[in-house]
Amino acid sequence: MTSEFVPNTRPRPGREPRFVSQLTHSTFAIVLAGGRGSRLHQLTDWRAKPAVPFGGKFRIIDFTLSNCVNSGVRRIGVATQYRAQSLIRHLQLGWSFLDGRLGEFIQIMPAQQQLDSCQWYSGTADAVYQNLREIRHSNADYVLVLAGDHVYRMDYGRVIAAHVERGADMTVVCIEVPIEKAKDFGVMSVDSEQCVASFEEKPLAPQHIPERPDTALASMGIYVFNTRFLFEQLHRDAFDMKSSHDFGKDVIPYCVKRHRCFAHRFCDSHVGDAGKPPYWRDVGTLDAYWEANMDLVHITPQLNLYDASWPIWTWQPQTPPAKFVFDDDTRRGIAVDSVVSGGCIISGSTIRRTMLFSGVNVHDHALVEDSIILPSVQIGRNCILKKCIVDKRCVIPDGTQIGVDPAEDRRRFHVTASGTTLVNRTMLGQDFSPTA
Repeated sequence: MTSEFVPNTRPRPGREPRFVSQLTHSTFAIVLAGGRGSRLHQLTDWRAKPAVPFGGKFRIIDFTLSNCVNSGVRRIGVATQYRAQSLIRHLQLGWSFLDGRLGEFIQIMPAQQQLDSCQWYSGTADAVYQNLREIRHSNADYVLVLAGDHVYRMDYGRVIAAHVERGADMTVVCIEVPIEKAKDFGVMSVDSEQCVASFEEKPLAPQHIPERPDTALASMGIYVFNTRFLFEQLHRDAFDMKSSHDFGKDVIPYCVKRHRCFAHRFCDSHVGDAGKPPYWRDVGTLDAYWEANMDLVHITPQLNLYDASWPIWTWQPQTPPAKFVFDDDTRRGIAVDSVVSGGCIISGSTIRRTMLFSGVNVHDHALVEDSIILPSVQIGRNCILKKCIVDKRCVIPDGTQIGVDPAEDRRRFHVTASGTTLVNRTMLGQDFSPTA
């Protein structure tokens, strides 16, 4: 195996450089990005979950795609389905820098009518099966199957190298989770050589790690396959009338019993600051989405977006710098413990522990705390917003209070059990045109 260590910048002490090799150049990645993410409620009414804004300037899918590019995996297909236009537009604007002349590309793979079928993707395995022709054209030796709706940083090169070194047919990337949360994952057991002994999707009684009854080993939805092996398994599964054509429910349990299937632990290939635990988040609920964004406003967040050795790539509009105006005793534009993106104007108002995406205007005497304000929102004078998620292009009228009286908020907005309030234009009785 020929490998080349390629750091983006000189690595800091304790930081391993990227593991870019001939193996990553021989890999095709397919990102499954067709899901709605219904637990995000109205936040995904007009956009797929991977297209949901995150972290002040990114979309959720940017993390998976950046992991690919930084790892040297630069032949990528993105399988889309639900409300895909916003996602497709983002990919066209922000991810067209890969050079097809060098065999690099991001290819959009929408669900489409086939010669013998007119159905949508019926499962994760079916989404890959319907695109086998494109994978075959890539002449890749390995296929990396990824979810497009998780936030994490990972060197896929190390996963692929471990897959080849073990002589595996399939490798499943896994993470340790509390046993009470394991029922939402595919749960596996492994032997001393990390060979997967059993796999069960979303079990009612998850199997714990030996001698650790409070912890289970869960699949992250990241798989490496030998290409020919993947083709064989998907063809077999496609003609199995009893199958739901899903990797976790059908393909992986079948392979575990019959083939060389290994686990790869996230801690062995995650990218992060030394001394910090591996960071991975499924921001699949409004509260989880709020918490993950709020973590970024902390002084030392678990996810370091300022690490130049592993950049998160994206597209963002060309905007002027953020501006803070007025410095009177009764009218001062300030932001404390907050993330403020380009194009924002904080005019005589106070922002605390809040994330402002681009182009947000906050007018005189407004107070915004513990909130996520998506792009191009207008917050009027004398408003009070606390623990809110405000969707794109909302106009909050002067004097509005949200997050102050939960009972009143529930009459107009969506309020979670933990008290996070989601606001969009429809709830405000404004323009009903979609904003994604």
